[in-house]
Amino acid sequence: MALSYRPVTKRLLSVANLRHAVNVTTSALTGPAASSTVERLLDAAAGAFADRGFHATTTRDIASRAGLSPAGVYVHFDSKESLLYALSRRGHEAALSLVRGAATGPGTPTERVARVMSGFATWHAEHYEVARVVQYEFPHLLPEHRDDVLTLRKTIDQAVRELLVEGQAAGEFEVVDVHDTTLALMSLCIDVARWYSPGVRRTPSGIGRTYASLGLRLLGTHA
Repeated sequence: MALSYRPVTKRLLSVANLRHAVNVTTSALTGPAASSTVERLLDAAAGAFADRGFHATTTRDIASRAGLSPAGVYVHFDSKESLLYALSRRGHEAALSLVRGAATGPGTPTERVARVMSGFATWHAEHYEVARVVQYEFPHLLPEHRDDVLTLRKTIDQAVRELLVEGQAAGEFEVVDVHDTTLALMSLCIDVARWYSPGVRRTPSGIGRTYASLGLRLLGTHA
């Protein structure tokens, strides 16, 4: 399903952190012009991968979207896979920050689960291109990069599992299997990236409210 490209509106991983996330040349990270070019390449890669998939996308496609020559990509990233890895790191680190902040913040377990579900679902709508790439192009990462991203995924899941255990102990949730329930809750939100596009009638915030309600119903409670 082809979607029109919409640049990601929030910086989810700083250029400084990208120095450690991927094999980016030092010269690519010196000065605002270089930083801007890296961001343009990442946004272009997100749109291209979301539209066409990793294998069907060429570095020429990415360069064209970013307004660069094909050789310009390699000034900043050593491969197409490096771009995919940077996007995967960017998306997972943003998701981890969002989920962990909501899960460990103030309020009852019920209130915090509602915030987790609302925020996570909303993020997958607002950043559907990056989210789609993060989730569905994961198998195309190099093994060491898959392991790194998988560690972030497990950390996200762990934050939610700990919250469910807390709510279960407090008598707020009716949960038979915490692991499976965590998977179900997270899967609901992640799936938003599969079907969402700016043309749908639902707004990201409206989706967030709906999914918060669905999550609480799955736990046998309500806000």
